[in-house]
Amino acid sequence: MAKAKKNTVEGLTETLVDVNRVTKVVKGGRKFSFSACVVAGDKAGKVGYGHGKAKEVTEARIKATQEAKKQLVKIPLYQGRTIHHDVIGHSGAAKVILRRAKAGTGVIAGGPMRAVFGLLGIHDIVAKSIGSSNVYAMIAATFDALSKLSAPKVIAEKRNKKISEVSTKSVKIKPSE
Repeated sequence: MAKAKKNTVEGLTETLVDVNRVTKVVKGGRKFSFSACVVAGDKAGKVGYGHGKAKEVTEARIKATQEAKKQLVKIPLYQGRTIHHDVIGHSGAAKVILRRAKAGTGVIAGGPMRAVFGLLGIHDIVAKSIGSSNVYAMIAATFDALSKLSAPKVIAEKRNKKISEVSTKSVKIKPSE
């Protein structure tokens, strides 16, 4: 279903996630058009998605690809393979849960989320989709979740602390007296 296409000029890879045929009934009969959903990314932390509509599939794909390139966002990755922390994203009736995974777990995700993670450069993640299975809603919910991610360095700067004070591995729980 999803086909990857390499764009060597900008170093981006694009994947066609979904194509729909849209029918408009008019006085003279039916008019057909197509809508396409494309995800583009550099497999190194940048990813975006776009939606395009046109009379031909190729034109719809080109429009969607242009929109995806305009909407590229940088996502912080932990060791270049997974996310820093668990997060939940919403979009309409779609809800996605993204969980950090150990090295070697792989991408455990369904449908359009798998395309987003592949083009983002994530190798280990567990994702669950709850609610709507609409492609556009799932992708929007995934991007909502990804936008909520932040690196420990950013959190430390906001709190005026050192990274070691913010990191979960360095937190020591004192026994209650």
